[in-house]
Amino acid sequence: MPSKEPPRRRVPGPARPRNASAASGRPRPQQQRRRPPSAARRAPARRPLRLGSPRPRLRLVSLALTLVMLAFVVRLLQVQAVDAHAYAAKAETNRYLSYTVAAERGEITDRNGIALATSVDAYDITADPKMFTPADSKAPDAPQQAAALLAPILGVDVEGLVKKLSEPKSRYTVLARRQTPQVWKQIKDLKSVFAEKAAKDKAAGGPGANVLAGVFQEATTKRVYPNGTLAAGILGYVNAGGEGAGGLEFQLDKELAGEDGTIKYAQSGGRRVPTAGTKEIPAVPGSDIELTIDRDIQWAAQKAISDQVAKSEADRGYVIVQNTRTGEVLAMANAPGFDPNDLSQADGASLGNAALQDVYEPGSTSKVMSMAAVLEEGAATPLTHVTVPNRLHRGDRLFKDDIDHPTWQLTLNGVLAKSSNIGTIMATGELGKTQAQANKVLYSYLRKFGIGSPTGLGYPGETPGLLAKPEDWSTSQQYTIPFGQGLSLNAMQAASIYSTIANGGVRIQPTLVRGTRGPDGRFTPAEAPEQTRVVSEKTAKTLATMLESVVADQEGTGTKAQIPGYRVAGKTGTANRVDPVRGGYHGYTASFAGFAPADDPQITVYCAIQNPTKGSHFGGQTCGPIYKQVMEFALKTLQTPPSGRAPAKLPVFFGTGE
Repeated sequence: MPSKEPPRRRVPGPARPRNASAASGRPRPQQQRRRPPSAARRAPARRPLRLGSPRPRLRLVSLALTLVMLAFVVRLLQVQAVDAHAYAAKAETNRYLSYTVAAERGEITDRNGIALATSVDAYDITADPKMFTPADSKAPDAPQQAAALLAPILGVDVEGLVKKLSEPKSRYTVLARRQTPQVWKQIKDLKSVFAEKAAKDKAAGGPGANVLAGVFQEATTKRVYPNGTLAAGILGYVNAGGEGAGGLEFQLDKELAGEDGTIKYAQSGGRRVPTAGTKEIPAVPGSDIELTIDRDIQWAAQKAISDQVAKSEADRGYVIVQNTRTGEVLAMANAPGFDPNDLSQADGASLGNAALQDVYEPGSTSKVMSMAAVLEEGAATPLTHVTVPNRLHRGDRLFKDDIDHPTWQLTLNGVLAKSSNIGTIMATGELGKTQAQANKVLYSYLRKFGIGSPTGLGYPGETPGLLAKPEDWSTSQQYTIPFGQGLSLNAMQAASIYSTIANGGVRIQPTLVRGTRGPDGRFTPAEAPEQTRVVSEKTAKTLATMLESVVADQEGTGTKAQIPGYRVAGKTGTANRVDPVRGGYHGYTASFAGFAPADDPQITVYCAIQNPTKGSHFGGQTCGPIYKQVMEFALKTLQTPPSGRAPAKLPVFFGTGE
């Protein structure tokens, strides 16, 4: 067995510094490292600690940042590209205010340039409802307080104002239109008072509430009629919005209104920002309308008919004055009338233009058309003998004249002068071999005189009248139409009949407008009226002479229409009146129509009064004096010289008749 060697003794070496290797800066040799104790040698070896890779985290962070940036980019594109217009509009809504600049409405003047309807400065009172919210006004009940202050000044109800001021999403509302400068001054003074109070309250530490800060004004115009009721039936009126609502104001609204403009400006706190720029489209004023009406003649006609309607206690009346050579209407008066400056006081039945809108049976003034047909057709002459009995049986009726009389031996001229219904029936019966043929001939002349057709004025609500075709005439109409019952017309049509005779048998379409003057000051005349020959000049002159007998001859029915120094041609009318309420005949229509000077016709005047209940109901007695008064004034106003020669008298009775 091998012998056991004794363990070697460990001989200590020279002493070394413990950290000699560290001190020398050299690494300690592996063999010189101190061995761990045996226990340490027996423990399992530990793996070195390794840090996680940062790349996944960076990827996640990058992805998140990318998504965030992408969201910002998408939103930016939406705001700046897709919805840019919507957001810009919303911004402008909040920042900019725009309002309409009303165009100045054109004037309506008479033939001499005298204003009949004009426009004056006014203000629309507006508000910004957002400024009445508690946040902006600093008052919890600003709409109620403001409404209570403004309602008495504007003349409107409080509830309506509160509703308008309580719409916070709106930035604009109109509280009242076309108020006078005095109204705005009252509101402006109130605003100043409340602004001072708000400033003092704020300086004292209070909220500084101002319930009127959001009330503003916009300059506009208001329609006024300087002459009140004068020519109101012709002019019409405008509504609360300043638009034509009746008469010529409505008919010519497009020409009168012009074109509105707009102003858009930046605002802040209810105040205009002067440095932000303003966009303005200027308004274009409306055109001025020059009428054919003569204000002075219109005044004389209106006064005369108003006085007579009141005196006769009649329903209404009208007077037409027309230039026989041009067709121009010099006056068109209605009674009762209305004041277009204050429609709240107007009677609804008086609104409109009754001279064009009323339809009625004319009575004996219509006989001139029957006589024109008889003369033009050669069925008789002014001297033709006509035996007129007290009663005449035709068809299913027994006809009579206005007065009982013995058998009259009249000339055709006398039939017209005495206004005989029976004589007229007999004369028109000669227009054809049969009554049916005579009816057709008479109908053709009535149509040529304009019956059953519009006058050509184009006036709103104008009636064309009523004239049935001859084959539809009833048994009685065949004999009543020749003397003016059974057909209907308006006052302008009636006047036009006499102007046609005065103009040598040529009908000139009546006109109310002479022309227009545009914003540039240029005058444009109205189109020439249509002219139609109805009867020959010879027939017209013969009729004019016959009509003189009605006025000049003591046997005539129109003696109250005589005018010293002038020869007058005219005709009376007394018709049974159709009552629009009862639906049957009740009362009378009294009328008178004629022209002067008869030897050189210049002017036609027609007067009619509906249902006179006091005094006479005959046309010669009721309307004859009106005709004289108006005609005399018109002749002097137009400086028409007196007649230069005496009339040629035609006999009324044949032989020695009564």
